[in-house]
Amino acid sequence: MAAGSGGVGRWRTVAPLLLVVFQLVGAASAAALPVVINTWAFRKAAETAWRVLQLGGSELDAVERGCGQCEIDQCDGSVGYGGSPDESGETTLDAMIMDGNTMEVGAVADLRHVKNAIGVARKVIEYTKHTLLVGDSASLFAVRMGFPYEDLTTQKSLLVYSKWLNQSCQPNYWKNVVPDSSKSCGPYKRPEKVTCKEEQTISQRSVHNHDTIGMVVIGGSGTVASGTSTNGAVHKIPGRVGDSPIAGAGSYADSTAGGAAATGDGDIMMRFLPSYQAVEYMRMGTDPTVACQKVISRIQKYVPKFFGAVICANTTGSYGAACNKIPGFTQFHFMVSSPLLSQPTEQVVDCI
Repeated sequence: MAAGSGGVGRWRTVAPLLLVVFQLVGAASAAALPVVINTWAFRKAAETAWRVLQLGGSELDAVERGCGQCEIDQCDGSVGYGGSPDESGETTLDAMIMDGNTMEVGAVADLRHVKNAIGVARKVIEYTKHTLLVGDSASLFAVRMGFPYEDLTTQKSLLVYSKWLNQSCQPNYWKNVVPDSSKSCGPYKRPEKVTCKEEQTISQRSVHNHDTIGMVVIGGSGTVASGTSTNGAVHKIPGRVGDSPIAGAGSYADSTAGGAAATGDGDIMMRFLPSYQAVEYMRMGTDPTVACQKVISRIQKYVPKFFGAVICANTTGSYGAACNKIPGFTQFHFMVSSPLLSQPTEQVVDCI
């Protein structure tokens, strides 16, 4: 009896400690395969990817079709044609897709005149020994692969561009140039005497002008694929490429560990390879939610007020997400599809 009482006493001591541990770690998601997770509340993309898996398609098929759905739908104007015109008024696209079994990556950047960027990225894997094709040459490759050559500009994107010109080209991505880029349009050039100004402390990208779709698909056997698609930062300097088409930055897949994808201020986030880092955390046994949080915390140390979020999923089907808390962005919405859910479901995480 005494031994039993001691056991109860020890449990009373340990139980609060366990509760603290669970609170620190966060509620781990229930695990089941297959699973599809994607950034933002892009429901049709999630439904499309899930349907592909249910019909027997591969993980790569699901990623390509899911992200491709966003390209068709012009999700939030930040994916696909007719959105985020650059300084010259042109819409260009970036995309990547990664096979977590073979570690092959196909990517395109600064793609012009071709709407299905993620489809072209898939063809880079299937028909070349390369990883990344860019600019007009990527468009030429796409045409050779059978993709139609068409205008990516729409009346809406022209209106956005015209409004920006009428606002003295504000905001833009230049610094330390003449004329003063904070007051007037270009063309800009390097001044004879450079006076470096401090960059603004809060990312100039808002939640509503840079919403890349990033997707991770893990099949029933644990095979991982990932991908991204975006039209980049609105009013970007022509030729700019962000994190989305860069393996380890925009997304990363490894069938021995898991997959991750990032969204937000790509110019900052790509410097930290957040998707690769998250997958490596999961490889060490870190819960996906905590892996995402650790990645965000790592970037915060250098750029406290960056705009960004990361989604993570491991090979058991457990998943999570994290985001950086800044004014106007305190929660991050993402989509999850799994056998434990009756339909693709929007989920929300509080930013840290």
